[in-house]
Amino acid sequence: MIPMKNVNFILGSENIVHTPLPVYDEDACAFIAEVSAKLMSSPLIRQYPDLSALAFWGRKKNLEKMKNNFGDVSGWLGRGLCFHIAPSNIPINFAFTYWFGLLAGNANIVRLPSKEFPQVEALCAVFKDVIKNYPKIADRTAFVKYLRDDEITAEFCKMADVRMIWGGDETIASIKQMPTKPRCIDVAFADRYSLALIDANAILSASAEEIKKLADNFYNDTFLMDQNACSSPQIILWQNDNPQAREFFWKAVFNAAKQKYVLQDASAVDKYTLMCEEAINNPNFESCSREENLIYREELSKLDKDIVNHRGKSGYFYEYALSDIDELLNVVDEKFQTVTYFGIDGACIHDKLIATNALGIDRIVPIGKAMDIDIVWDGFDLVKVTARKITIS
Repeated sequence: MIPMKNVNFILGSENIVHTPLPVYDEDACAFIAEVSAKLMSSPLIRQYPDLSALAFWGRKKNLEKMKNNFGDVSGWLGRGLCFHIAPSNIPINFAFTYWFGLLAGNANIVRLPSKEFPQVEALCAVFKDVIKNYPKIADRTAFVKYLRDDEITAEFCKMADVRMIWGGDETIASIKQMPTKPRCIDVAFADRYSLALIDANAILSASAEEIKKLADNFYNDTFLMDQNACSSPQIILWQNDNPQAREFFWKAVFNAAKQKYVLQDASAVDKYTLMCEEAINNPNFESCSREENLIYREELSKLDKDIVNHRGKSGYFYEYALSDIDELLNVVDEKFQTVTYFGIDGACIHDKLIATNALGIDRIVPIGKAMDIDIVWDGFDLVKVTARKITIS
């Protein structure tokens, strides 16, 4: 038995209904759309941009588009109960993973982030208010919070027909050791590495307004989550490198960060410490410059496969001038997730990845779209992989 006294049920209870629903169930879509509409009319979305992104994603029109893209939904059901372990450092991820499971027709137990976030509290209040109108969804939903306890997690795992595990490689390895049903499906979102690819000529030909917009978009991809998101770029690769283009870009990013970003004292110390460690231990360290502790830029002398082990946060970035796109493709492995780009033909990158049978890079999106999570994530179609098709012949 799960020691329920140590589990705080923020929403729902241990008496969750395990039976599945059809994919893109009418009530599930209506529930998500109503939560979205309530958020869109709330002042919360002006305070928390990540709530705004969630609300925009859950619009009725977008849900209809996803359902149409899925194709024939007849014969598709959820697998049963999905246990979600949300990341501790991304506040709103728990809502996305819950919605993915819901659209796939599953009942859902969602472990909320262990850290306290005002967005989580505010969003849970909205869920509680809306879900009362959807008893079928309420019966199949539980949000839980508990201190790290492998015994509790293991009991939830035993119940699950699907597990969505968001976390580092060590967390995933630990949870995968916990017993499950023989047919349980695991969808694990491990440590990934992302980058930005910028053409310097495009910067030089851009207007001041376009560069400001680019800088704001880059800020949203990086500083907004302190580069903790797997899709946040760690390194900026320059095509047709030009010192003046770099200056224009980084000056605009600095101005955006100076206006919006609150640098914590601990983060300032961590970035300085990282710079010192890199100078000592990274053989490809060439130089490092900084702007008022907000931005650190470490120039690399070489791009090699070891780059995935070098990660910044809170405004610490690596930089390198590419000789050609093949130089990037030569180091790409399964750790690489997202390429954000400016002034580059995204289709060209896509075709190159296919032609070279690349192991990594699952997303190619314009700068500013790094955080736009979707049904297809990390290369998984999250509805199809967590649902089941009943065939007849």
